[in-house]
Amino acid sequence: MQRRRYTRRLGENAARFPLSGASRAMIAPLRRQLSLKKLAIVLFQLGGPDNQETVEPFLYNLFCDPDIINFPGSFLARKPLAKLISRTRAKIAKAHYAEIGGGSPIRRLTEDQARALAQALQPWVDAKTFIAMRYWHPLTGEALEALARETFDELVLLPLYPHYSFATTKSSLKEWKRETRGGRKGRPARVIESFFDHPLYIDAICERINAKLAQLPNPQEVFLVFSAHGLPVKLVESGDPYPTHIETTKRLVLARGGWPNPNVLCFQSRVGPQKWLEPSLTQTIEWLAHEGVKRMMVIPLSFVTDHIETLHEIDIEAREEAVKLGVEEFSMMPALNDSPLLIRALADIVLKSAGFEAGIESPPLSATAARAG
Repeated sequence: MQRRRYTRRLGENAARFPLSGASRAMIAPLRRQLSLKKLAIVLFQLGGPDNQETVEPFLYNLFCDPDIINFPGSFLARKPLAKLISRTRAKIAKAHYAEIGGGSPIRRLTEDQARALAQALQPWVDAKTFIAMRYWHPLTGEALEALARETFDELVLLPLYPHYSFATTKSSLKEWKRETRGGRKGRPARVIESFFDHPLYIDAICERINAKLAQLPNPQEVFLVFSAHGLPVKLVESGDPYPTHIETTKRLVLARGGWPNPNVLCFQSRVGPQKWLEPSLTQTIEWLAHEGVKRMMVIPLSFVTDHIETLHEIDIEAREEAVKLGVEEFSMMPALNDSPLLIRALADIVLKSAGFEAGIESPPLSATAARAG
């Protein structure tokens, strides 16, 4: 209310005492700051260990998640089981992280996305971004503490999982609800649950594919292997829409890209003995090699940042397996990371959730403020 009163007074004074061009240029940023809606945006991600020392505690947090370890009576066994699994897996996990620089780049890359998104929104809103990682710092509670120190008009929750899943989107939002119930005062929020079919997100993937294909000789001969994160079949049977979202993204990408290349969809990162979505990435590589395919490019479909599952599982482990089986050329499309098209997609989604019906096609309020000066 106070900001609106100041803005109205500026307008009244501007009409009463016309300003010179130089003066209007000086006062326009102030008018803009006073008139723009203050928007807080929380970006959710899974997170990853920063260094070798944090690998085991990261794994412990991961396997303590009720949406990961869930069976009758699991609430009694979850923490001891998570401790056992994290200790057992820590040694090999540390070795994998050592091969990609010692830790996960996911926090740095998510921070890059957060900065780019806040900047992209500036013509319409006064945006500030916060990061809430599910399994490592900055955790959801830390994001809430940072929010408590800010003033804002609206809050938007934006999970950076394009495809909704119980194991990712739902898990992160459930953690948000748990934290806000635990004594912290939550604010009403607009929730964005998915963006798997957003045209700019599809364009971002196509741009990455084209850039990688352009580096290869006779690119039309390369077999395109779309690899999405796997999911236990029992979640799909419980109504998880994730595989449908993945298939829709693949269909839209192929329609937009128009490549003549043969292609296939598979799933990776299986954990535990239960049945997961198939075919797996390993099975797919074995099948393609058996069929005589010598050139393939893996396209990480469900990852908006590079991390252990792209940089190691695909670019090191899958590459080594493919070479052993006789594949002569193996390449991987980099994740979207801070792709300008991805950032525009996120900005468009956020603006529409905040009441800008045309999204990034809405008239910039900064230009409106400048004209009003």
